[in-house]
Amino acid sequence: MANDSKRKLRIATIVYWVLLLYILTALVWWSFSLLQQNKEIHELKKEGLNPAQMDYVQQVKQIEAQQLRGVYKYVGEGSAFLLLIFVGAVFIYRSVRRQFNLQQQQQNFVMAITHELKTPIAVSRLNLETMQKYNLEEEKRKKLLQATLQETLRLDTLINNILISSQLEGNAYSISKDELDFSELVKDVVKGFQSRYPDRMIVADISAEVELEGDTMLLKLLLSNLLENANKYSPKEKSIVLRLWKEAGKILLEVADEGCGIPSEEKKAVFQKFYRVGNEQTRTTQGTGLGLYICKRLAKEHNGDILIKDNQPTGSKFIVQFYTP
Repeated sequence: MANDSKRKLRIATIVYWVLLLYILTALVWWSFSLLQQNKEIHELKKEGLNPAQMDYVQQVKQIEAQQLRGVYKYVGEGSAFLLLIFVGAVFIYRSVRRQFNLQQQQQNFVMAITHELKTPIAVSRLNLETMQKYNLEEEKRKKLLQATLQETLRLDTLINNILISSQLEGNAYSISKDELDFSELVKDVVKGFQSRYPDRMIVADISAEVELEGDTMLLKLLLSNLLENANKYSPKEKSIVLRLWKEAGKILLEVADEGCGIPSEEKKAVFQKFYRVGNEQTRTTQGTGLGLYICKRLAKEHNGDILIKDNQPTGSKFIVQFYTP
């Protein structure tokens, strides 16, 4: 599928350049022809004059002035057409490539969402069938129930991401702005995350009494996506570091992992909708390409921004900056 899209893009690019070169060649040819025609017409006019006339020199000057005006006219019109062609060519080229990239991202999204929906359902079903068929020890039952709960919560987060993304783009979600104890909200999200991933070490440094005006559900979704992203790309034995603190005029929320990190050229692209690095058919990490896109949107909706820095010695730091009055 990816190779087919690349082949179509290559064909479209070749056709585009052939047509553009043809248009430019035609423009140059017709410009040259008009200038040549303008010159020949005024040369014939000068040949038709009688040198014996007293105003011969004045008439010649008039004809030459007319010829010069014709040159300016055709050069000006040709330059205007060339500028319009150039602007249109750039616009069409960027639009076509953007459309092909969007189509490829949507195809990747469909492949990813299919996998993301099937996996938790299949795991939950298998766990429930196992508990139904066999009389398991209490400890094994608890582990299966924990795994089932983890998968259903993962499914819930996935569905919320899709719904919120659609609603935000269509301006269908009414964002509430309430005075929140952001410190307690972050603690609640961390507590829920730890219950879902008891084997993951999370180091939290949360300043007390940090207040923020915002939407409770959306802020929880923002932090959940950052933690899920860090959990996804960090080795199991490594910890996730979360910090919340205040600076002059800003509230800062930081989630740091010790994964493989993000290349500098990819740091902006990861916030694009559906964007994921690599091939969807060979990628091993889970995801749909919506999580970080939603984080960016939600930060912006709360008068904030999100940026990525390199963690030391490895990994990434996602820092959300909320600007306060």
